[in-house]
Amino acid sequence: MITPQLSTAMPSRRTVVRQALLTGAAALAGSHLTGCSPSSPQPGTSAPSRSAPTTGSSGSRVLLVYFSRPGENYFYGRRTDLKAGNTEVLARKISSRITCDTYRIQAADAYPHDYDETVRRNVREQDTDARPAISGRLPVLDGYGTILLGSPIWNVRAPMIMTTFTEAFDWRRKTVHPVTTYAMSGLGTTERDYAASCPGATVAEGLAVRGEQVGGADSDIEAWLQRAGIPRA
Repeated sequence: MITPQLSTAMPSRRTVVRQALLTGAAALAGSHLTGCSPSSPQPGTSAPSRSAPTTGSSGSRVLLVYFSRPGENYFYGRRTDLKAGNTEVLARKISSRITCDTYRIQAADAYPHDYDETVRRNVREQDTDARPAISGRLPVLDGYGTILLGSPIWNVRAPMIMTTFTEAFDWRRKTVHPVTTYAMSGLGTTERDYAASCPGATVAEGLAVRGEQVGGADSDIEAWLQRAGIPRA
C-alpha cells in the first residue's frame, strides 16, 4: 500500500464537481457495473453489463464499489508486483459471500505501475485537492440501500478518485460501509471523509484489512458481514 507522509486536504468542491460529473457521465460509453453472487463472475473478470434499478431513491439492494491498483506495491517494507490489487482481491472475497452488484472505478488517466511514481502522483492530488476523472459511465444508485466503498488507503486516506465518485451522487437514505486495504492506517480518514462527501448517508461499520494479509482475511470478512448486518447470499 502507498504510505507517504500525511498532507493536508483543501476544502471540498462538491457542488461543481457533482454537476460536471453528472453532465459528462451521460455522454460516456460503457459501464463497469456487473452482478455478483457466489455463482456470478467476480470483480475484475469478464461479465455482462447490468443496469441498476431506475426507480426509488433507496432500496434493499447492495452495491459494491471499489478502486484497486495493480502493479508494484508495498509489501512489509519492500515491494511486490501484484497482478490484481489488494482491494480487488478483497472485493472478490466479499462478493463471493453476498448478493450484490459491483462497480469498479477506473481512472481515465491510469495510475503508474511504478510504486514511487504513484506515491508522487497521490501526494500531488492530495495537496491540490484534485478530483481525478473516472473512465466510463457512472452507475445509477437508485434502488441500492447499502453501498460498500472499497479502496486502498494512500497517505492516511482513500485515493482522491474516491471523492470524485462520492461527490457525484445523492446519498440520502443510503448506508455506506468503508472497505479498505492498508499498510499502517486501517480505515484512515474514510469514515470522516465519506460523512462529508456523502451527505445524508449513514456511515456504518467499515472493514479494514492489511494489504499483505488480504489473502487470508476470510474469517475477518465473515465476522464483519455478521456485525454489519449485510445479508449473506
